[in-house]
This record gives sequence, structure tokens and C-alpha cells, in this order.
Amino acid sequence: MADAIKVLLVDDHQVVRRGLRTFLEVQDDIEVVGEAADGAEGVALAGELQPDVVLMDIKMPGMDGVEALRRLRELDHRARVLVVTSFTEQRMVIPALRAGAAGYVYKDIDPDALAGAIRSVHAGHVLLQPEVAGALLSQEESGSGAGRAGSLTEREREVLGLIADGRANREIARALVLSEKTVKTHVSNILMKLDLADRTQAALWAVRHGISG
Repeated sequence: MADAIKVLLVDDHQVVRRGLRTFLEVQDDIEVVGEAADGAEGVALAGELQPDVVLMDIKMPGMDGVEALRRLRELDHRARVLVVTSFTEQRMVIPALRAGAAGYVYKDIDPDALAGAIRSVHAGHVLLQPEVAGALLSQEESGSGAGRAGSLTEREREVLGLIADGRANREIARALVLSEKTVKTHVSNILMKLDLADRTQAALWAVRHGISG
């Protein structure tokens, strides 16, 4: 299990956590390293256990999932956060994505699809359903950031286009015949130049401004 994806479960319902743990523990490449019943406990355990992926509920007593995401970003935690939500909580998904979530799944997701989603966000992908991506784009101010596109080099535009296509750094490196370290540098420069917080925002910015791989 040395190379297993370490997962932290954050949900206030013990039954939900138990169900998730029961399924995930039979996956050869996934290890559940801890559980938390609210956002504050989740943030604390993330710092202690250093998970690769956090499965985060949104609606929880005390600190909710959105605030927990903000705290994790403030702490510059490396974990990728996958929001687990219900259909009735969909309106809260956009604030969660803006707070740094790598994507979201519904609580009735097929177990195999959940394992696939965990692997996907761990690999650096962003999981967005079309209606949510559209809602995020429509909330952006018209023309915001358009002038910043000119600050990107041609290589940075290529990298940004591949981010918009959902490619992870390893895939981008392979596609452009670069090292992963070089790709990481390009991604950091893109985020700095466009004043964006993460890959999710970069992907949405690229879609809005017509940049694709």
C-alpha cells in the first residue's frame, strides 16, 4: 500500500462514512487513512495525516465543507478535495469549487465511478459537469481578465489549453515533450499572470476565453 492514494473522509453522517470506507478499503490502490465528522476536524486531520484526496461533504454542523476548503487553501495543503454532495445541495457546489475543490460527485454515485473519480482528481484532473461549468462561467464578469491573455507566452497558452482539456501535468508533459517540473513551472506562471487560485479556475478561464488544447 506504499503507493496507495491516501483518502480522508469528512462527513457528519457516520453511516455514510462507514459505507464509503467499506467500499474504498477493497480497492488495491486506495487507503482510507482517517475520518472526520465536521469541517474543523477534517482540516485538523488533513494537517496530521497528509492525505492525497479528501472526500468532503458540504453541509455539516459547525464548520461546513466550503469553509473547510477555504481553510485548507489558506494552509496551502496539497490534498485534492472531491466534494460529495446531494442533488438538493447543488447550489452550494459553485462556492465549493471557487473555494478550491477539484470537482464533485453526488452521494448516489456508483461505487466504481467514485473510485474512478478519486483516481482522476489525484492525477490532477478537474471534475465538472457541464451545467456547473456553465453556471461558473456565467457568473464571471463580462470581459474580466481578457487583457491578461496577452501576458501569456505561446507555451503557456498551450499548457493552459491542455489544462482546459482536463489533462494532468504528466499528460501535458508527454503531449508537449517537456519534463513534469517544467510543466509545473508553466502552471505556476499561468496562475500568477492570470491572478487565479488553482487549476479549476484556470480551466474555466481558458474555456471562457476560447483557449483549448
